[in-house]
Amino acid sequence: MRRRILRLLVRILLIFVVVTAAAGWYMREEIQRLWAVNSLFDADRIVQNFSHMDAAFLTVEVPRGTGPASPMPEGDPAELPAEVADWIDERAVTSLLVLQDGQIRHESYHLGTAPTDQRISWSVAKSFLSALMGTLVDDGTIPELGALVTEYAPMLAGSAYDGATILDVLQMSSGVTFDEDYLDYNSDINRMGREIALGGTLDGFAAALTETDRPAGEEWQYVSIDTHVIGMVIRGATGRDIPSLLSERIIAPLGMDSTPYYLTDGEGVAFVLGGLNMTTRDYARLGLLFLNNGEYGGQQILSPEWVAASTSASANTAPGEIGYGYQWWIPVGAEPGQFMARGIYGQYVYVDQVNAVVIATTGADRQFRDSGVNEENVRIFRLISESLAPPAPGPEPEADAEPEDSQ
Repeated sequence: MRRRILRLLVRILLIFVVVTAAAGWYMREEIQRLWAVNSLFDADRIVQNFSHMDAAFLTVEVPRGTGPASPMPEGDPAELPAEVADWIDERAVTSLLVLQDGQIRHESYHLGTAPTDQRISWSVAKSFLSALMGTLVDDGTIPELGALVTEYAPMLAGSAYDGATILDVLQMSSGVTFDEDYLDYNSDINRMGREIALGGTLDGFAAALTETDRPAGEEWQYVSIDTHVIGMVIRGATGRDIPSLLSERIIAPLGMDSTPYYLTDGEGVAFVLGGLNMTTRDYARLGLLFLNNGEYGGQQILSPEWVAASTSASANTAPGEIGYGYQWWIPVGAEPGQFMARGIYGQYVYVDQVNAVVIATTGADRQFRDSGVNEENVRIFRLISESLAPPAPGPEPEADAEPEDSQ
């Protein structure tokens, strides 16, 4: 009897091992992605991971089109301020590209990265989506930013987004309760990351949010899922997926060096709030588009009106703090025409129309949330930009006095 029981237990154990192994094999990709997500920001892996996000997530290409890469000529090499070198080390900068008048004044890559690396954008991707929205407003596909998001994304009816307008989500003023703490494993933003890694759907994630902590449109609060809702609105208005539409209206006209790609959820829906991957030069091309008020390569891709509106500090942020437009940041003390796209861990596209400068930088800065880090980054960008500005003209020399007439 004991032998029989022992043989039965052995069989059960074998069956359990086989079933577990089969399940592990069947879900091996999901398990690998989940492990990759959980170790994404580890100190010894973060630089490598940020250049190879396709190893951790499902992806979809954003076709670059068939045309040649747009020219990015070399200008006179700039002698950057001495403290920039220390900043590069302290902030774990992986690339720094400085353009003036469309010419490269400085380009450098660090921590083992290369010009061909397609680095993760994180929230710099939000500004690309804003540009795409601008093309739809310009051509009348979405004629009114005051329209409710549920008009184009009916799936959101009954959710926390019911009653929010397109303008509300563009300005991060939806009122939706969403925990954006990247250091908290159980925060909404990190739950969303695991949802993507395991093949869940972002549309479902957004529609399942039911709590608000303030009326829509009343107060600015940075909520990344708002950007996904912008993507839902665009898809609803056009019947198109974001990658193909972004390719047609933004990526192909800019003449990218290589084919960008988005991270996606389990249904192939692009992770528009932070999943765009491209080279540093290609990030800079978005900056050049906005530097030139929507014109690029002789083509008016965006109206000057959209560029001005989207990069103005129109959201209801706290007095004296950084400003926000339509998915663009406006630093404290900025002059008109100075604004930036910004992503976690040190990703920036800084645009300075005053000095005709674009700065694109990527990083792996694990201390990006420390007090004063963003302000110091902006200070360095301004320092670089102002160092390239031509010296202010001095006073006009006085004309020589004419000799008096002889008597």
